[in-house]
Amino acid sequence: MGQNDTTAIEVTGATFLVPSAVARLGSEILGTFILVFGGVGTALFAANFPDKSNALGVGFLGVALAFGLAVVAGAYAVGNISGGHFNPAVTVGVAVAGRLPWKDVPGYVVAQVFGGALATSLLAVIAAGGPAGFFSTARAGGFASNGFGEHSPAGFGLGSALLVEFILTAVFLIVILGVTAKGATAGFGGLAIGLTLTLIHLISIPVTNTSVNPARSIATAIYGDSWAFGQLWVFILAPIAGAVVGALTYKFIFSSRTP
Repeated sequence: MGQNDTTAIEVTGATFLVPSAVARLGSEILGTFILVFGGVGTALFAANFPDKSNALGVGFLGVALAFGLAVVAGAYAVGNISGGHFNPAVTVGVAVAGRLPWKDVPGYVVAQVFGGALATSLLAVIAAGGPAGFFSTARAGGFASNGFGEHSPAGFGLGSALLVEFILTAVFLIVILGVTAKGATAGFGGLAIGLTLTLIHLISIPVTNTSVNPARSIATAIYGDSWAFGQLWVFILAPIAGAVVGALTYKFIFSSRTP
């Protein structure tokens, strides 16, 4: 990082370099961009390439891996600067756990939503240059948005959507807090988090197309059909509630561990 990207602080006689607010927010923008561009881009362009009958398409497994790999890439690239949240639910959960000042939460969330929206905006430009009708078909299909009922990939209802998003986000937070705690095996946190996100997608793509991340859901709803915004509240409320419960559960069970 450049000289203006850090702030020097002195604690008990030792000097530490803390990334500046600009560096941290820029990291969250970039990390969320990588996550959404990689995961949603795979869902849009490669999941059924060129159609559902062609074996070249990566399918659910490929999309799940894309989201997981994107988190791994972002975590190792800029996670040391901002903490590598890339997800408003994670930011709220980390704040509940006492690992992020609440005053930093709004800036992180705005950065994440912006990074996700930038990613889908560029994906929309790419889609517009595709074969005739590709962009309109992608929009009509929701532009990889999350949904329930008739907009669930396998037709799961509202109750199932709320429950799976809540449970999986809670589990995600517990894993994140565990692998980033003091005393955890160093150097493997990003890999564990990325593989957990892959597992989450393998479970829930058929149910909701997998959110566990309000920034990802907002980003795709921008270019999806009108139903995507109508159902968006589920994919903001359930992940945030799950993150809060996950953080509180972790604190209760592992309260003897130093955060």
